[in-house]
Amino acid sequence: MATSRVAGESPDESPGEWAGELPAGLLGGHLQVLAAAAVTGRLPDRPALDAYHEVGERAARLGVPLRALVDASLAAAEGTDVPSAVMAALRRAVSALMEGYERAQLAALREEEAARREFVDDLLQGRAERLAERAEHFGLRLAESYLVAVARGLRDGEQGRIERDLTARFGSHNVLVAVRDGLLVCVAPATLPAAVGEFTHHVRTRFAPGWRVGVGRPQRGPGGVVASYREAAGALDLADRLGLAAEVVKAADLLVFPVLLRDRSAMEDLVTSVLSPLLGSRGGHEPLLETLEAVFAAQGNQTAAARRLGISARAVTYRLERVRRLTGFSPDDPTQRFTLQTAVLGARLLDWPWP
Repeated sequence: MATSRVAGESPDESPGEWAGELPAGLLGGHLQVLAAAAVTGRLPDRPALDAYHEVGERAARLGVPLRALVDASLAAAEGTDVPSAVMAALRRAVSALMEGYERAQLAALREEEAARREFVDDLLQGRAERLAERAEHFGLRLAESYLVAVARGLRDGEQGRIERDLTARFGSHNVLVAVRDGLLVCVAPATLPAAVGEFTHHVRTRFAPGWRVGVGRPQRGPGGVVASYREAAGALDLADRLGLAAEVVKAADLLVFPVLLRDRSAMEDLVTSVLSPLLGSRGGHEPLLETLEAVFAAQGNQTAAARRLGISARAVTYRLERVRRLTGFSPDDPTQRFTLQTAVLGARLLDWPWP
């Protein structure tokens, strides 16, 4: 009976439930396969092995431990004078059972990963269909506050390692790690700021040169996760456009820039009115802008700005005087300094000069 099915379906079995013993009939055809091998000396053929695969998959879906399944299949030959042909058939049958079992487990893992990717996409885009219910499956309680950190510069294969390290320390129900839009995303409770620090540590260790981490502000609810994610990604974009040197940029430290950009036409008018005279400067406008940025970053300390730029303090003084003569604005005057600094920031944010 080597070509018969090993087991039939039992209508009263519920997936994932196991009462401590194998469901009736799970290995119903197993003894017939062994008996046929004892008579003919032949190993189980392809249909019989396929039937064993199905039994292994079914056992996995029912939650039967693999050890219990293997023990039951071996126990069928105990207490008998087992010919070598039967033992060979038994080994092949057990191998097929385990292959089917592992195949079902792999399929379940893939389904879980697909569901996880779909959930992350819905979470970060704010698609609210059954979001709270699905979030609980992944350990997120969306009534609480969460913050999102994103990192750029991901190397292939590093996502899985970073995720395993974070979940090993904080637990799979405290952090959610995924890749979206080319960024590695970490969602963590606002009450667990150490998770963002650990995330940054792994990024620093494992990412390619040029990495940067953006951190959103803590926000509450499903919409809060979306808002924090957008803030974190926006912080990376602002840091690039402003030429910031910091490897970790926080949205909370950059709140002024969205305000500046809210009225784009007013910002463009300010940049044009204040900085256009620099376009005709000998040597171009860029050295003058860089000098202003360095002076503002050094809180007006021209010596520190000179070190930052790699030029002499005298050269910095000369360039600032040229800015004053060309624009009429002096970095030494508090009101004029604010206007100049805002215009320089606007120029960087809006990629000035324009065609």
